[in-house]
Amino acid sequence: MRDHGWFYLREPELADAAAAAAATGTLLRTTGVTDVVPSYDTVFVEYDPAVTAPERLRRLALAASGAAGDEAAEPGHRTVIIPTVYGGEHGSDLAEVARVTGLNEARVVALHTAAEYRVAAMGFLPGFAFMTGVPEALQVPRRAMPRSTVPAHSVAIANHQAGVYPLTSPGGWNLLGRALTAVYDPRRERPFLLQPGDAVRFVAAAPGSRPPPSPEGLPLLAEPRLPALKVLVPGLLDLVVDEGRFRVGRFGLARSGPIDPRSAQLANRLVANPSGAPVLELTLTGPVFEVLSDVVIAVTGDAVVPVLDGRRQSSWASLRVRRGQELSFEPGSRGTRAYLALAGGIESRMYLGSASVDLRGLLGSSLALGDVIGSAGDGTGHAGRSFRPYARREDVVPVRIVPGPQASEPALAALTSASFTVVTGDRTGVRLAGPEVPGGEVVSEGTPLGSVQVTSAGSPIILLHDRGTLGGYHKPAVVHPADLAAVGQLRPHQRLRFVLTEDVRTTASRRSLRSRRPTR
Repeated sequence: MRDHGWFYLREPELADAAAAAAATGTLLRTTGVTDVVPSYDTVFVEYDPAVTAPERLRRLALAASGAAGDEAAEPGHRTVIIPTVYGGEHGSDLAEVARVTGLNEARVVALHTAAEYRVAAMGFLPGFAFMTGVPEALQVPRRAMPRSTVPAHSVAIANHQAGVYPLTSPGGWNLLGRALTAVYDPRRERPFLLQPGDAVRFVAAAPGSRPPPSPEGLPLLAEPRLPALKVLVPGLLDLVVDEGRFRVGRFGLARSGPIDPRSAQLANRLVANPSGAPVLELTLTGPVFEVLSDVVIAVTGDAVVPVLDGRRQSSWASLRVRRGQELSFEPGSRGTRAYLALAGGIESRMYLGSASVDLRGLLGSSLALGDVIGSAGDGTGHAGRSFRPYARREDVVPVRIVPGPQASEPALAALTSASFTVVTGDRTGVRLAGPEVPGGEVVSEGTPLGSVQVTSAGSPIILLHDRGTLGGYHKPAVVHPADLAAVGQLRPHQRLRFVLTEDVRTTASRRSLRSRRPTR
């Protein structure tokens, strides 16, 4: 379980996309940095406080941004050409944009292709680039009613922003056409066509040109050399995860990894695996497996209880299962997630340094009927080992928070004034009901893991591992890293209370930035 601190660089020198890209490249090559996410007027930096310090990272970033004026020293300086077929079935809003702007469709296309755009940030979806540079004559607002489905590769504009939807998704921007080149394809050698700092030009393609199909997902589960478990009945959501996918936030990819890292590590340790070996995260129900070979497993967490051939077994313990047996799970006493480890680890393919499934990024999938889990090697685990960590069982779970990027006395007072109730939760975040908290919109910026995000509606959402890397709402607080797993284990209708604390990992850097933070 990696510890993390975070801070924002808001220096004027980094407001230029090219300078921010240069700083980002330098920071990502620096030991102790776990993620960097540039945006319009900020660079979000996440780091390991045991390895490095914010002031050192700030000096490195500013030195890199100063060199960005020299094109030879600017690693992010590229111009990317994107052929686009405009209008008709591919650009369903082109006629409306022409009407609103008082132009004809040909003139809209001419203005759109004449401009040069700059990638300021990436997020919302993996590979979705937020680009500046829309000509003033084309700056039309978002649609009043977002579409439930926008086709992959759609080229769109909204106000001063341009973008290309990498995947089929909901969206509220105005669709002008479809790109003939995928901006994201996990099966491609270079999966991301764009990166922050790039210059982009759109070129009109010949009428009748056809965009590529929507990108296909990349399976991460390997054809196992040592088959161990076969899925007879899938569970609600069964995902292979390891420690997570670090340093990819600038592409819009999720961190992923286990929601409860400590429980995942304990499962591995009970079967003598390295603590970060891939495990299976089970959600609420768990699957039914046919055991294909003798192997030692361990199940940690209280969300489910292992059952072998109809007989309940112990959680938080290693267990030998034998070929031909049936392994299933019964609902546990509390929590939403449990972890299953195989001695030797789970064989899985790595993608950008991790075996973790990322459903939004089309990386792997939940276990399905007939899937086979295999051991990555001959494990040396022994049955009968157990360790159950001490856990306080309280009706109202205390959750420590530190002041966040948009901290204010009214918001922090509201968060700590009374308890909140869990409404819903998934790997993206936990939605709460309770006292109304002041919130609203901000310029999109990187989102710290555990952010307590509040829209203008006033209801907080605690952002978890599969959150979007960019957010455009107030974040008055961030959950202390030590309490984040407990948040991820909460079930609907459970209650929590926020406890304000100060954390040395964020406090010093936050204080150093207060006087330089621009007004908006």
